[in-house]
Amino acid sequence: MTDAAMLTATELLDLYRAHRLSPVEATRAALDRIARDNAVVNAFSLVDEEGALAAARESERRWQAGRPIGRLDGVPASVKELLLARGWPTRRGSLTIDPDQPWEHDAPSVARLREHGAVLLGMTTTPERGWKGVTDSPLTGITRNPWNTDTTPGGSSGGAAVAAALGMGALHIGTDGGGSIRIPAAFTGVFGLKPTYGRVPAWPLSPFGDVSHLGPITRSVADAALMLTVLSEPDARDWQALPPDRRDWRVGLDDGVHGLRIAWSPAFGGAVVDPEVAEIAAAAAAAFGELGAEVVREDPEIEPTHEIFRRIWYSGAVGALAGIPEERRADIDPGLAEIAREGAAIPHVDHLEAGLARGRLGLAMSLFLDRYDLLLTPALPIPAFAAGREVPDGSGMRRWTEWTRFSYPFNLTQQPAASVPCGLTAAGLPVGLQIVGPRHGEALVLRAARAFEARHPFAFPGEPRTPGRSPA
Repeated sequence: MTDAAMLTATELLDLYRAHRLSPVEATRAALDRIARDNAVVNAFSLVDEEGALAAARESERRWQAGRPIGRLDGVPASVKELLLARGWPTRRGSLTIDPDQPWEHDAPSVARLREHGAVLLGMTTTPERGWKGVTDSPLTGITRNPWNTDTTPGGSSGGAAVAAALGMGALHIGTDGGGSIRIPAAFTGVFGLKPTYGRVPAWPLSPFGDVSHLGPITRSVADAALMLTVLSEPDARDWQALPPDRRDWRVGLDDGVHGLRIAWSPAFGGAVVDPEVAEIAAAAAAAFGELGAEVVREDPEIEPTHEIFRRIWYSGAVGALAGIPEERRADIDPGLAEIAREGAAIPHVDHLEAGLARGRLGLAMSLFLDRYDLLLTPALPIPAFAAGREVPDGSGMRRWTEWTRFSYPFNLTQQPAASVPCGLTAAGLPVGLQIVGPRHGEALVLRAARAFEARHPFAFPGEPRTPGRSPA
């Protein structure tokens, strides 16, 4: 049998059902991967080995008695350290949050995992308060890409994506306010889905507002569909959540893309794409034609989105840091402090104009996807770059929003979007293809991703790779 750490949740559940593997064995395998690799890649900020094994033993007893609970009984999972998890300090990558306080609540997504029997391993790393598209923080340091540990895994759900790639659990909760699920999924070669805003209930709501989504990061599309089925269950604490949709998102997953009309936009919004990334992503888009879809090269006509997002995101940073006493401000990530200062200086009229421009963008994308079923773009215009940097060295860029122009437009429009791995560069770094659907179109996005995955199965690094150093 394949190493239990690399089995998908779907495979684990089938093996539990057949009494060929136990949740304790699967949990030990995931914990062994964390023990082996976390010192190198820094994917977990907190590991609860004792709690995970206790939960796994309870799950094992339920399976032995033929009475599993929920849909995920015994599946190892992780929680991003932006989300509340009962009994664990949620420090959000920040030195300014006191861990010595009551931690009595689960966020809705965490509560759903517990209710369905998932085994929670611990918390995955994030930049401070999830503010940027790479993963390093004053609290936990630098998180590294398993395909090349000199490079970044992206962010802000970088720890979750690394954990998925290395078998440190099967299911991982990510958040996505400007690409934070899709960016690290693309850089690390795993699958990540940002659902329609409100599909996965959230509480407390993000200080960055209604651009911030929650969703799954997994090693397979089927696992993401299974996880979405659980995470999307209703929670009264989120007044902005969509009406409950009790569907199983795995239904219809293998229906394929035959007959769909799909737009391919290789330079969406005027993004400049690395030639190697462009070639790999274009080949992936063409594969949908081989799968029976009609693929049309067309770029949506939209106004620039960078300034719209900047005004919303930087203003959110002001709220994220509200209440921190002056004597603790020196402990804040300097980049976060800087964008908060810039956000505080944005005139009110500019906020109003950003809201109107966002509405025009949403209308343009709604009309565009009235003519097409899906939109394809590269997930990112570049492969992973040096770890510990916000932007590539020598790029002339100042902020992470300059190299993520494919991702945050769909936070502004609240559309579902996924990154599916579609190849490796000559240097061995993953490239992601972004699949975007109309609002409430998660089922179609998942279906297209599954069709691509079936034709082009995902690969994983096995263990962290460091240039010039042989694997252990």
